[in-house]
Amino acid sequence: MDESNLSPRKRNNDDPKKHQEQSGRQFRFGIGYLITSLLALWLIQLLTTVLFSGATEIPYNEFKKKLAAGQLVNITIGARSIDGKMKNPTPNAFPPTVPFTAFPAPAGDPKLIEELQNANIPYRFERPPNPIGEFLLGYLLPMVMLGGFWYMGYRRAAGGAGGIFGVGRSKAIEVKPEDISVTYKDVGGADEAIAELQEIIQFLKAPEQFAQLGGHIPKGVLLVGPPGTGKTLLAKATAGEAKVAFFETSGSEFVEMFVGVGAARVRDLFEQARRAAPAIVFIDEIDAIGQSRGGVMRLGSNDEREQTLNQLLAEIDGFKTDASAPVIIMAATNRPEVLDPALLRAGRFDRQIAIGNPDLIGRVEILRIHSKRVKLAADFDIERAARMTAGFSGADLANAMNEAALLAARHKAVAVTLNDFEVAIERVVAGSEKKSRVMNEQERKTVAYHESGHALVAELVPHGEPVSKISIVPHSRGALGYTMQMPTEDRYLLTIDELKDRIAVMLGGRAAEIVEFQIISTGASDDIMRATELARRMVVEYGMSEKLGSVRYAGQQLQYLGTSVEDNSQISPETRQAIDEEVQRLITEQYQRAQALLKDHREGLKTLAQQLLAQETVSGNAVKEALAKNSASEAIATSKHGEESRKAVEV
Repeated sequence: MDESNLSPRKRNNDDPKKHQEQSGRQFRFGIGYLITSLLALWLIQLLTTVLFSGATEIPYNEFKKKLAAGQLVNITIGARSIDGKMKNPTPNAFPPTVPFTAFPAPAGDPKLIEELQNANIPYRFERPPNPIGEFLLGYLLPMVMLGGFWYMGYRRAAGGAGGIFGVGRSKAIEVKPEDISVTYKDVGGADEAIAELQEIIQFLKAPEQFAQLGGHIPKGVLLVGPPGTGKTLLAKATAGEAKVAFFETSGSEFVEMFVGVGAARVRDLFEQARRAAPAIVFIDEIDAIGQSRGGVMRLGSNDEREQTLNQLLAEIDGFKTDASAPVIIMAATNRPEVLDPALLRAGRFDRQIAIGNPDLIGRVEILRIHSKRVKLAADFDIERAARMTAGFSGADLANAMNEAALLAARHKAVAVTLNDFEVAIERVVAGSEKKSRVMNEQERKTVAYHESGHALVAELVPHGEPVSKISIVPHSRGALGYTMQMPTEDRYLLTIDELKDRIAVMLGGRAAEIVEFQIISTGASDDIMRATELARRMVVEYGMSEKLGSVRYAGQQLQYLGTSVEDNSQISPETRQAIDEEVQRLITEQYQRAQALLKDHREGLKTLAQQLLAQETVSGNAVKEALAKNSASEAIATSKHGEESRKAVEV
C-alpha cells in the first residue's frame, strides 16, 4: 500500500513511537484530571454548604442547656440535624436572634419532643429532601460540567486542534458543492485567468487522467491583482465549476494575540479539507500571514505571525491526499512584493495568475452581468458606458451600476438611462454634488476659466482624449469642478508626444488663470501633483530624457496599491539634480505650450467659461462649439484687417 494515500491520523497510529507518546500523554492527562476533579468536587460541596447555611454549629449538650433555659425559638427537626434560632446572649444586641445547627446522636433523643412542648417552643419537622433532585444538583450536574472540560482537554492532549473553548479551531466557512451557485458565467473580463484555471478544474474532476503519466496535482494557486478585480469571486466560481467543497477564510483570521493559536487553526483547516476532499481551500489576503520574515527586526522569537506562516509552509509540504480526492489551495493578494519567498517557491504555490483591471470587452461583459437585475432603458448603450469607465475595476463597475439604479429610483424613473450612469460615474470618481457649498462670484469665475482651460487644451492637442462633460459644481471629495474625458479606446503603450499632451492638459487650468487673470490660485494643486509625477516617471522610469538617456533611475514600485517607494540610495547627487532639472523642463515647456494655445483661442476660452457660469454643467459639444465661434471670430477679424489694408493701398 502506498503510504502517501493514508490519512494523517492513520499514519500516526502506524508509527509506534508517535503512538506511544500520544498514549502516554493521554494517560498522564487522565490521571491528573481525575484527581483534580475529585478535589474540586469536594471543595465545591464544602464551600456550598458553608456559604449557603450561614448558621453557627453548637454541641448537642449546649443545645439542651439553652432549651432548658428557654433561649431557643423556631426549631426545625430534620433527619440529620436540628436547626433553629437562639436568643442573642448580649442584651439589646442586633440581630436579636442567631441561627444555629446542632447534630444529635444517631439514635436520636426520644424526650426532645416532650421537652419542647413543656418549654412552649414552636417546632416543626423538615420535609425529607427529594433524592432525585439532590442527586442531580449535588452530583450529576458538577460531574457533567467536569466531564465536558475533560473531553476538551482530552482532545487537546490527543493532538486535536480545537483547544479549550475552540480557540484553535479554524474559522473557515465551508460551502457545500450544492450550495455554490457562482460559475464562470458570473465572472466577466477575466478570460485569461479562467483559461489558466480550467486546468485546475480538470485536476479536480479527473485527477487519475494526469496521474497516469506520473504528473502531480498542483498544490497552490496564487491570484494576484489590484483590489476589486474579482479574485474572491473567481475562486468561488472555480469551485462552482468543479462542483467541489469550498473553504473560504482570510489571512487575518489566523492571527491572534496568543502564540500558537494561528498554527493550530492552520492545522485544523487542512484537516477539515482532507476530510471533505475533493475541495478548494481559499485564503483571502494571504499577505496578512505570509509577509517576508527577513529584512525587518522583530521583538521576540516566538512571533505569532511567523509561527503561523511556518505551520502553513509545513502543511503545504506535507499536504498529501488521496489521488482520487485532491485538494487545491487558492490564495489572493494585492501585495505580492511583501510575500515570503518560501511561500512562492515551486512545490507550494505552483501557479501564479495575474488579474488586472478589465479592458473594453471585459467591461462590457461585467456591465452586462451587473445589469441583469437592473431595468435599463431601451436606448441604454452598454458599449458606450464601458468606454466611459476606462481604468475601472469590476467592483467600481458594480458600484457605478448600483448608483445609477439608486439615482433613477430617487427620481422615480421607470428605467435607468445612460445619463443616470454618467452621473453615477461622477459620484464614484468625484463624490456627490455639494450645491450647498456657496462660492463667491470671483471664485466661480476662476473655476469656470480653470475647467475651460483643461477642456480647450484637451481638444487642441493632437493626442488629447475627447471631453464628455465639464462642471463647476463642487463635489464632496474636495473638487470645486471637473473636466471628464472619455477615451475612445484602451491604451497600453503611450508615446512621448502623447504623455506630453497629457501634461499640457493637466496644466491647462493653471494656464487659463494666467491668460485671463494674470494671477494664479490654489486650485491647480492636484493638477500640478499629477503632472509632476507623470513627468518624473517619464524621466526615471521610461527613459524619455535626452540628457539622461535610456536609463532607469526609479526604485521598487508597489504597483498594485497605486503607491510607489523610490530607492535613491545608489543615485549620485549630480544625477538627482539632473533629474529635477529635466522634470522641471518638461513641466515648464508644456505649461508654456498650454498658455500659447489658450492665447490663440482666447475668444473660445471666454465663450466656454461664460456658458459654464450660466449653466454650471455643459457637455463636450460645448467645447467644439466654443472653438468654432473662436475660428469664426478670427476669420472675421482677418477679413476686416484685409479689407482695411486693401483700402489703404488704393488710397
